[in-house]
Amino acid sequence: MTAPRAVRQDDRRRTFPALPPRPGNPADDTGTPLAGAPSDEAARAFASGFASTWWGNAWVESMEDTALDPARLRRGRVYAGGGHVDAITVTPGRVTAYVRGSRPRPYRTEIRLRTLDDGDWEDLLDAAAARPDHIAALLDKEMPHALAATADLLPAGGDLTPDCSCPDDGYPCKHAAALCYQTARLLDKDPFVLFLMRGRGELEVLADLTRRNATRSAVERTAAPPPMPTVPAATALAPRTLPALPPPFRTPDRPGRPPAYPQAPGAPDPLALDLLASEAAARAHTFLTTGLDPVGALTPWQDAVRLAAAHPGSGLTASSRALYRDLGAGTDHTPTDLARAVAAWRQGGLAGLAALEEAWDPPAGPFDRARPALAAADHPHFRPWRNRLSTPVLQLRFGRDGLWYGYESDRDREDWWPRGTPDTDPVGALTALLGR
Repeated sequence: MTAPRAVRQDDRRRTFPALPPRPGNPADDTGTPLAGAPSDEAARAFASGFASTWWGNAWVESMEDTALDPARLRRGRVYAGGGHVDAITVTPGRVTAYVRGSRPRPYRTEIRLRTLDDGDWEDLLDAAAARPDHIAALLDKEMPHALAATADLLPAGGDLTPDCSCPDDGYPCKHAAALCYQTARLLDKDPFVLFLMRGRGELEVLADLTRRNATRSAVERTAAPPPMPTVPAATALAPRTLPALPPPFRTPDRPGRPPAYPQAPGAPDPLALDLLASEAAARAHTFLTTGLDPVGALTPWQDAVRLAAAHPGSGLTASSRALYRDLGAGTDHTPTDLARAVAAWRQGGLAGLAALEEAWDPPAGPFDRARPALAAADHPHFRPWRNRLSTPVLQLRFGRDGLWYGYESDRDREDWWPRGTPDTDPVGALTALLGR
């Protein structure tokens, strides 16, 4: 299904045009097969799962768990799949649409659910801003399990309240069931619709995450270097006998920041200019102080990760999203791949990136002593595979530099993201991973 384009009156009201009939919808409300109706076996397959994502199915299950009549649910599926649901309007706490039934005049149908209070939103946004994998998933239109559970974002059984202008007193009636199933198709393609149902629009959520991310970056930013000493032009041009050359200027502690580049029609992208100038300053400073080029030995992929890691934002702001997209496309990687690699680089530099991408067989020694040390610290459930020790949600990776790197994943996802601070001691790395 192609993602529908919403007509936005404002950020807290989105109206989606009617979705096309779902391929394979078996029959209309009167039981008459539709054009190209499938066999009984295909009809059973159609009824087995309406949504294509776990959060879309969770939405459907919250209604099905409290439905009093399975027959009305089946008719609602047919209505939804057959295109009986007109444009859907989503506002905080409410989903509304007109649903065409067996009568000429459509019925006004809505589904209500509780909006989150300010405390729930604070917990949800703090959890999203604290983990780059959550931000990357949202930007890819995916809903992480752990984030959805932070503030009960998804409805549980009985959270959805249907209402319809039809005379049917079923709970829900087939028109409300159809609206619920069709809403699941919207959630499949855009989980931000779920945020709107709970009280806040996509732009508002992203703006709040951007502010939180900027605050974190400001705390980490160091002070600017002192200005370079200067000589007045009149003094430099005055006739005189030149004295001996002064001693060389002191090498600055760090590279200077480039000027701000304005946006102008036909001019180069300001972000690209800023990156090029910052990169030139950093490489020149390193070469001046060490005589070595820190970039010369890197592969294009490693250099792309280094550039993204040096840019604040973690792919959240519009400019950094464009940066992640372009760097990923130039190295044949997705923005999520790049976000994961950036987290590894910020964790341990080039060695941290190697720990993310390389599985190897360490020799006898520190790796063999790690499991007894973890067991003695009351963590006996780690299982080894090559240079990695894993539980269902935590992992320690032994790098070639002799450090242990912490990783975390949602249960049963095998979606490992770097977390914590590397340590020569596996118990120390695990303590940093757990935040103790």
